[in-house]
Amino acid sequence: MSEFEIVIGNKAYSSWSLRGWLAVRLSGRPFREIRLPLYTDQWEQHIGGLSPSGRVPVLRDGDAVVWDSLAICEYVRETCPGAVGWPEPPRARASAWSVSAEMHSGFTHIREEMPFNCRAIIPGLTFSEGAQEDVARAKAIWRDCRREHGAGGPWLFGEFTIADIMYAPVALRFITYGVSLGPLEQAYAEAIQAHPAVREWREGALQEEERIPQYERGL
Repeated sequence: MSEFEIVIGNKAYSSWSLRGWLAVRLSGRPFREIRLPLYTDQWEQHIGGLSPSGRVPVLRDGDAVVWDSLAICEYVRETCPGAVGWPEPPRARASAWSVSAEMHSGFTHIREEMPFNCRAIIPGLTFSEGAQEDVARAKAIWRDCRREHGAGGPWLFGEFTIADIMYAPVALRFITYGVSLGPLEQAYAEAIQAHPAVREWREGALQEEERIPQYERGL
């Protein structure tokens, strides 16, 4: 079996990289990781030759190049038996597609005001009304998915799916910024944090030496 090659940014700061990396890490297929620290000479010198969009993550599989997190999840699902996929029941699958697409295209206030930093704890910050609405929406999605489809496991749809990959960085953001969570949302965030692949990613983040000020809000 040939190995994947995945190009990522800083593990501490790149939430989209985490999504693509999780899909690859959980695919069962060997892979090689190329880390390009953001806003560095190394990034400027190499990203153009590795990523058609100039962004990360990027998955390379022989001649195939995939450069979007959700597209990577789909490519890995289609090419790797046993990879993380979608729930089987049609109604649950429709919900999983919808909430994943909503995460992919929305929640802009969370992204702007809660920069991803999975190695830090930064409580006590004040966020805009827009960010609070985004938080409320994410929490409602978790509650609805767990209530309607989550029987049989700790994840949004019971078993770990692409929807959990899409929301994993959100859960880690809420932990970083001490967002107030109800019992169900807290249990879900803790399950994400305890997932072995997420723990592996965070351990890698703790080994990084780069510090990017805009991702260190409140520190």
